[in-house]
Amino acid sequence: MGSSRALLLVAVAAAVAGLATANFRDDCDIPWEPQNARFTSDGNGLSMALVSNYSGCMLRTKKQFIYGTVSTLIQLVPGDSAGTVTTYYASSVGDNHDEIDFEFLGNETGKPYTLHTNIYADGVGNKEMQFKPWFDPTTGFHNYTISWSPCMIVWYVDSVPIRVFRNYQASHGVAFPTSRPMYAYSSIWAAEDWATQGGRVKTDWSKAPFVAHYDNIHLDICECGGYGGCATGCPAAAAPCQLSAAELGQMQWVQSNYRIYDYCADPKRSINGQKPVECGLAQY
Repeated sequence: MGSSRALLLVAVAAAVAGLATANFRDDCDIPWEPQNARFTSDGNGLSMALVSNYSGCMLRTKKQFIYGTVSTLIQLVPGDSAGTVTTYYASSVGDNHDEIDFEFLGNETGKPYTLHTNIYADGVGNKEMQFKPWFDPTTGFHNYTISWSPCMIVWYVDSVPIRVFRNYQASHGVAFPTSRPMYAYSSIWAAEDWATQGGRVKTDWSKAPFVAHYDNIHLDICECGGYGGCATGCPAAAAPCQLSAAELGQMQWVQSNYRIYDYCADPKRSINGQKPVECGLAQY
């Protein structure tokens, strides 16, 4: 048990190495239901509660950015979390928005969470990939990271890449977020109509409040003062354009053993029998 925890701490440290330390209380706002948020005394920790079907909570960074890496530790709602959704994502505002998603879909006690990823570009999503975790995300903190560069977007869990979406906009016309400033968000909210087994399992509100815990947010971002005001040439935009051989091996292991849905393999995502263009292109 001790050695496993030590390995987790090493992985977490690697995941956040080099990122700029931020603070939930100083660097973020709570624009929705602030009464359901609790900060630790130093502001480096946060809990957010889902109290009822209409009363959850949302965190948003004060700064906007185009390109960069956002990372935090999350301990998800334990026990019967069916119908609850905890999120960690980046999104622009306004029409035809861009968005990069981590969503954690709760489940009945003893059944695994679903780690849901998606990307919206120019207002169009439908690029879902889902995983079951290879660990229990409710018994301790795990690191979740979104890395957004001009070349590609990478989703990491405990420094392990689980998915890549490459920029094929110029070469193949695949929409990719490049120009709309984003905020980083996290939230907890109710979605019992779809979140757990397609809505078959409803939320047991006698178990409320449902609480997710956060620790140590890190932001290594190209800050924006507004639309068109982003430092897109900053170092945070200069992430590698390809996974290393070791990272590629890790991602292939996760996708081979823990991926449970891929929009590229879903006939419903095909148009006139053709898969989306990017599904036939390398994603690493």
